[in-house]
Amino acid sequence: QVQLVESGGGLVQAGGSLRLSCAASGSIFSLRATAWYRQAPGKQREWLASISTATATNYADAVKGRFTIARDKAMNTAYLQMDSLKPDDTAVYYCAAARTYYTGSDPGGYAYWGQGTQVTVSS
Repeated sequence: QVQLVESGGGLVQAGGSLRLSCAASGSIFSLRATAWYRQAPGKQREWLASISTATATNYADAVKGRFTIARDKAMNTAYLQMDSLKPDDTAVYYCAAARTYYTGSDPGGYAYWGQGTQVTVSS
């Protein structure tokens, strides 16, 4: 089993930055990819970005150029650097992990999920 714990969320003013972390524990040796999603109140979960052990990255158009996904080499921790934040970025942010090299947007491609961390961007 794999456990994922997100951290780094909080309240930030528009235009500011936050860096989210996703710490993995348990049977992490076979993890191959990590993704970030978010869900705002009343909206569906939205895929943001993915990264694999092959260092391939993939971004949703909505965050390309503002958000950057990264990970450590051991796949213990993944990060989401968020810059130029907007009030529309307010949501609960989740990380997800897969034992495959999948870096797409389908939530079904990721077997493990964290509990989420709240990000609030004030105007």
